[in-house]
Amino acid sequence: MSVENISAKTETKKKQFKMPHILWLMLGLLLLATVLTYIIPAGQFARDANGNIIATEFNFLSKQTPVMIGDALMLILPGMVSQASVMILVLAMGSNTAILLETKSIEQILNWAVYKLQDKGKVIAIISMFVLMTYIGGFAGSDALIAMVPIGIIFSKKFKLDPMVALGLTTYPALVGFATGPSSAWIAQGMMGVSPYSGSIFRFVLMNIFMIIGMLYLFRYINKIEKDPKNSVMYSEGWNPDVIEEVEDESVPEKLNIGSLLTLFIYLGQYVFIIYYSLVDGSEIFAYTVAANILAAVGMGLVNKMSLDDLGNTFAKGINSMGFVIFVIGLAGAFSLIMTEGNIIDTIVYSMTRPLMNISRGISSVGIALVTSILNVFIPSASSKAAIVAPIITPIGEALDITGQVTVQAYQIGDRFTNFISPVLGWLMGSLVTAKISYTKWLRWIMPILVVFMVISLVYLYILTEIGWTGL
Repeated sequence: MSVENISAKTETKKKQFKMPHILWLMLGLLLLATVLTYIIPAGQFARDANGNIIATEFNFLSKQTPVMIGDALMLILPGMVSQASVMILVLAMGSNTAILLETKSIEQILNWAVYKLQDKGKVIAIISMFVLMTYIGGFAGSDALIAMVPIGIIFSKKFKLDPMVALGLTTYPALVGFATGPSSAWIAQGMMGVSPYSGSIFRFVLMNIFMIIGMLYLFRYINKIEKDPKNSVMYSEGWNPDVIEEVEDESVPEKLNIGSLLTLFIYLGQYVFIIYYSLVDGSEIFAYTVAANILAAVGMGLVNKMSLDDLGNTFAKGINSMGFVIFVIGLAGAFSLIMTEGNIIDTIVYSMTRPLMNISRGISSVGIALVTSILNVFIPSASSKAAIVAPIITPIGEALDITGQVTVQAYQIGDRFTNFISPVLGWLMGSLVTAKISYTKWLRWIMPILVVFMVISLVYLYILTEIGWTGL
């Protein structure tokens, strides 16, 4: 048998397994949640008159409360309703981004930057995009940033890089900022009796350190695939830099277009206002963001002299592009509802947090982070998870003499970093749908740096515990 035949057979074997479409993956997770309601004992924490959990009072129910498949399917609609604010936010952001892309401002600015800066243009553009997305994620991160992925796709095509780089410039840095930034801790701080936004200076410095580490990982990957395209995780999917679609115009601009600059100014300006609002108030952040998205979309269209019909059609086109994405987000909401209806979420939390009382202070804080990271898969909603977990881990921290600020940090580490791989996180799955990247390809790319992030986080968490950090 020739070497070519052996190679062909090996190639065929490698391609035998293919990750199912995300629709079937999500429906499979709903089925799994249904099965778990039959297996995991039903239980509940006692709750006070306001509905808050009493951590010291947990009881197993006298009988199992399984959710049948038919009932699970009926929970898809309520799951979507529970995610309605996020879904509307994604639609508004999708339309906003669609108008930005229609103006061709990004391509024009990139062409100019490459022309003026020559080889340095690519590096500066990538660094700028990465920093921008990290800061947006750190101060205003949400599922709406799925709509930024098409901009990453333009970047990757412009520089003849693979689709994974599109996520590496959008969802990936946004999740880095979301995991480490100062604004992501305030919900847990409020529920754990810690002053909101205290310790922000430390978290801001931390966010920048993780941003640099994350950026180095992306550049390492880019260098690898530029040296040999076969190093790309997308090579087996048919990606080839030699046949990539060009996105630049034939004419190279010697001057920046004023309209393009104004468009970019409006687009970035909306995030400045969103971040400012989140820091000053934030009580109606979703409503404020939708309003800002719509105003910015109209502003970008008018600056580029789009007709009202063209502006409206492009707006509608952006909404259409997010249709399946918001459906996936809704399915993620149904996942949590199934386990809530089956009364197994409290059991899972109780079973996983109980052993933390029997270990040392430093290891216990690490344990809180690890337990929360596992629970994040079962309860993807940050606010719901905080409402369930915070009353449990707060007294654990107090009993072990762990400061409230450290307990919050342990929760934040567990709550945020597993977002990079959670199959029930609408933000992640929606981004994969938009970039047309399979979940398994994403796991292969993200796992090395995620391990690095987690190791660093757990080490500094242990140190913070031992020194009794208060965040002041």
